[in-house]
Amino acid sequence: MTAFVVLGVIGAIAGLALLGIAIRNRGDGEDPRNNAMLIGGTMLTAFGVVIAGFAIAYNAVEPLDMSTAGAAR
Repeated sequence: MTAFVVLGVIGAIAGLALLGIAIRNRGDGEDPRNNAMLIGGTMLTAFGVVIAGFAIAYNAVEPLDMSTAGAAR
């Protein structure tokens, strides 16, 4: 779990840094490099948050044992 949280935090920080650079150098909005940096930074930030969140949630809940439950009708 710790590796996924660390990976998520690193991804989120890198994505936010990329977003900050792209927003600072935005200019007229026609530069494809800045547009790609905005999209990539947003995706990397979201990936990091989702990976870290799922790792924390997976560790916080008890496993669900479906083999001992009765038949659902």
